[in-house]
Amino acid sequence: MRRVVFNQKGGVGKSSITCNLAAISAARGKRTLVVDLDPQGNSTQYLLGKSASELKDTVADYLEQTVAFTVFNRRPDEFVHATPFDNLFVMPSSPELDFLERKLEAKHKIYKLREALKKLSESFDAIYIDTAPALNFYTRSALIAAERCLIPFDCDDFSRQALYSILHEIQELQEDHNEDLVVEGIVANQFQPRASLPKQLVRELMDEGLPVLPVRLSSSVKMKESHQARKPLIHMAPKHPLTVQYENLFAVLHGEKVELEPLAD
Repeated sequence: MRRVVFNQKGGVGKSSITCNLAAISAARGKRTLVVDLDPQGNSTQYLLGKSASELKDTVADYLEQTVAFTVFNRRPDEFVHATPFDNLFVMPSSPELDFLERKLEAKHKIYKLREALKKLSESFDAIYIDTAPALNFYTRSALIAAERCLIPFDCDDFSRQALYSILHEIQELQEDHNEDLVVEGIVANQFQPRASLPKQLVRELMDEGLPVLPVRLSSSVKMKESHQARKPLIHMAPKHPLTVQYENLFAVLHGEKVELEPLAD
């Protein structure tokens, strides 16, 4: 399964959600790949730590060969790196993605990522794609390459307004490029259960019939500690409440039964 985590708004937890779901997948024995398409490289740094800045053979290098005059292109798996965690791999980002974007657009290479990930799907049980906070060439490529889309939702009114635009953009892309893409759900992130506004916003989205997932990810300093330690929560704090929420989210996405607390009044 190929999942993209996408939102045009920054700071909503795309990289955290991507890496932590992927880490749970890998911990369950699934051979799992994270593809980092954000030039900032947060997922790459999260999973590889200090070695991330010294990497060669990145996703930018893979895409660059598609516009270069080479006789033999290297296989996608040659740009995949192992992480310190069993079964978890990453196709790392690079700042070069920014400089490469215009070349790829000019050469109409929007489907090259899909070709690569279909090939990699033969070797991986699950692929998670992290994206930049923009609807650019790379996020469109990811949405075309993916089978499922998760939309992180930061519980404020600005995020709500952006959400409608995102859903419209995805619908257009489904119609024109990827009719098999499914919006798997909206993930309420950095949720504060004791505050009235987040509960109100989530309830209103549900009342509108939007696909809000039943698991809400709490706001916690433990996530920031996880980033600093370069360890996904399942490895750093397996019994922490936020880790349990991520495990419940993973279970819901895979059709498993879990007991969830209702959205309180």
